[in-house]
Amino acid sequence: MKLYIKYMVSLRCKLMVKSELEKLDLHYTSIEMGMIEIKENITNELKQQLKTNLAVSGLELLDDQKSILVDKIKNVISEMIHYSDEVPKVNYSDFISEKLDYDYTYLSNLFSEVKGITIQHFIINHKIERAKELILYDELDLTEIAYRLHYSSVAHLSNQFKKVTGQSPSFYKKIGQKRKKNLEHL
Repeated sequence: MKLYIKYMVSLRCKLMVKSELEKLDLHYTSIEMGMIEIKENITNELKQQLKTNLAVSGLELLDDQKSILVDKIKNVISEMIHYSDEVPKVNYSDFISEKLDYDYTYLSNLFSEVKGITIQHFIINHKIERAKELILYDELDLTEIAYRLHYSSVAHLSNQFKKVTGQSPSFYKKIGQKRKKNLEHL
């Protein structure tokens, strides 16, 4: 039996879910970001108890099929942007469509209906968040960051960065360096 969990986005979340399953004596065959597969079918009471226990940790057991699919879309995007250094061989829409085995237009319309923003805006926001992380780590220059995040140029990354954050990447980097120096002096 597959169950889908919202906000399950890290190793720590996986460990919390594993712990809750063990408390309820449920046996799993796999735990992935946003999804667990349990060996047995569970009663409504047990499912409700799991839902309640997960909510304490800030996780949400999903029941609605639309919400489940939207959460899958978000997980694919998050995985693609935050956890993969490989450049996709196809564009994002094809990648998401192939990964979830749904028509992209359907996925796009559903996502917009449920989340109130387009998949494209969601991707841009995640790419900018990832760019912020990479800028603050200070291990890559802007050209390498632009390449890693699949921007056509540093100028394209800089324009989008400024549009989303209101700051240029270089200004953001300076702020990060100042904060780092201030923390070192404490």
